Amino acid sequence: MSESKKIIAVVGATGAQGGGVVRALLENKNFGVRALTRNPESEPARELAKQGCEVVAADITKPDTLKSAVQGAYGAFLVTNFWDPGTGGNEAEQGKAAVRAIKAAGVRHLVWSTLPNSKAISGGKYGVGHFTGKALVDEEVKSAGFEHTSFVEAPMYFQNLTSMMAPQALPDGGKGWAVPMDPAKKCIHMGDVGELGKLVAAAFEKPSELGNGQYASMTAETLSWNDVVTTLNGLGHNLKVVQVPNEVYDGFYPPVSHEMREMMNYWEDYSYFGPDAEKKIALANRAVPGGYTKFADWARKNMTP
Repeated sequence: MSESKKIIAVVGATGAQGGGVVRALLENKNFGVRALTRNPESEPARELAKQGCEVVAADITKPDTLKSAVQGAYGAFLVTNFWDPGTGGNEAEQGKAAVRAIKAAGVRHLVWSTLPNSKAISGGKYGVGHFTGKALVDEEVKSAGFEHTSFVEAPMYFQNLTSMMAPQALPDGGKGWAVPMDPAKKCIHMGDVGELGKLVAAAFEKPSELGNGQYASMTAETLSWNDVVTTLNGLGHNLKVVQVPNEVYDGFYPPVSHEMREMMNYWEDYSYFGPDAEKKIALANRAVPGGYTKFADWARKNMTP
């Protein structure tokens, strides 16, 4: 690894967001990549080492390991995972502790993967823990005193449609989605999570433009559930979407369904990225002139009829 390259430490380097960040930084070639992972001996971690990454053990639930792992790095990409059992139900505290550890290690530029504060935006109506928990870390990042700070927001992953939000059998027959919101409402900012790395790499590349506390929201398209179904059916699928009452949705797979229902109610009222979405999306688009993969192109390769 060239000594002239700035080292970027990537938290969760084998995960959905971190993996994309690693790929983008390696393609950029102006940075050295230090891949942080809980298990450096795992197959994904070994693969990163083969690609030229420095692979280092670190556990975000243990801030001391994070501090030592990022020591000497110019920049760090930080993401937390609400759904990880290790988060212990308090993503905000985990994120704040990680920020303090990274700052104590002397990192100059932090790129923090956040989301809108749905609770504040809705006046307390919608909590949406995996949104608000990240947003509550923002003030810790702002007050930490990094030379450069960047806030990036990931969209609703296209990948969710093949995993936790994959089509299911519907009560009235057929297959698709039962959702607690208007399926015609174009309010879901979506994209390939692997491409968040393009935005993160741009932030490290251009700190004068993206490293002064700006918020940039990566989005390929703003879609409705009807748009999702129409696109997929145009590719040979046979799917549909139906709207169900909140109380019905809450009973699908508690307690997770309550979190998901609140999230979709929030989307319908305020959109995924909130009232200032257009400004944040415009910044992300300027940062990545080549743009992001559209849903139809992604689905053609990743969702078999």
